[in-house]
Amino acid sequence: MEWTHFNEQQRARMVDVTEKPVTFRQASAEGFISMNAETLSLVREGRIKKGDVLAVAQVAGILAAKRAHELIPMCHPIALTGVDLRFEMRDAGIEISAQTRCKGETGVEMEALTAVSAAALTIYDMCKAVQRDMRIGDIHLSRKEGGKSGLYEAPSGRVVSVNLSERKGTVKHEVESLALRKGMGAVGDAHAGNWHRQVSLLAQESVETMRAAVPVELTSGIFAENIDTEGLNLKTLPVGTRLRVGGALLAVTQIGKECHGDGCAIKKAAGRCVMPTEGIFAIVLQDGTVRKGDVITVLP
Repeated sequence: MEWTHFNEQQRARMVDVTEKPVTFRQASAEGFISMNAETLSLVREGRIKKGDVLAVAQVAGILAAKRAHELIPMCHPIALTGVDLRFEMRDAGIEISAQTRCKGETGVEMEALTAVSAAALTIYDMCKAVQRDMRIGDIHLSRKEGGKSGLYEAPSGRVVSVNLSERKGTVKHEVESLALRKGMGAVGDAHAGNWHRQVSLLAQESVETMRAAVPVELTSGIFAENIDTEGLNLKTLPVGTRLRVGGALLAVTQIGKECHGDGCAIKKAAGRCVMPTEGIFAIVLQDGTVRKGDVITVLP
């Protein structure tokens, strides 16, 4: 193997990009800082004594992006042409995203990741007087474009509908939102509890394949799924995969399941059930609310 960041004396070097073409580069990164509801309210209402938390975090992220090369040894100094950060208040904390741009010989992924990291650390610093056990995590590259490797997008999808039922083995009905609780599942749902199938997910793509094969209208929740999705091949996700769904964090625990058999209300309503072969199940790792339109991110 040839080491790109070592010279012939096996000492560290910064890769020479002199001969690489100058092209447009762009990168986006995301991260999350979890905190309790009381701390989140203080941030939202501007009552943190140190000042405007998100305004300071915004500036910190921009400054950090511009100085990434001073923090990461083999990172090239880059003339950034744009840096921006966004903050989304979720039930369990604050979602942070950053976008960096340049015209240069090398990419700006590290600048975007550094921006998110510094913004998260700044939020922690601003709020630590009221809560010490905040957690920073899920920092990852969500998209990059430009350069030799071209486009990269982290796997993601979107919530099509959220559904509940009061009894197991029955069709669920669509609701405006799902309140997911750690160690329990969806509040008010028959499948909630301290077990490994707290939340069920089914891809809309799987439902579409059945439309021509069954004689009834396939409404949201007809296969007893809590969350209908689009854009992700759910059944290929390994057990243990973590998913950021809206404001909640889930972990995949099972792919498919045994059908309830001839007595299944779902099978009677739809003719046959797709959940046993293509549905997935998860536990809730972090509280949050999930709504139609929320982004689903597959975390590393």
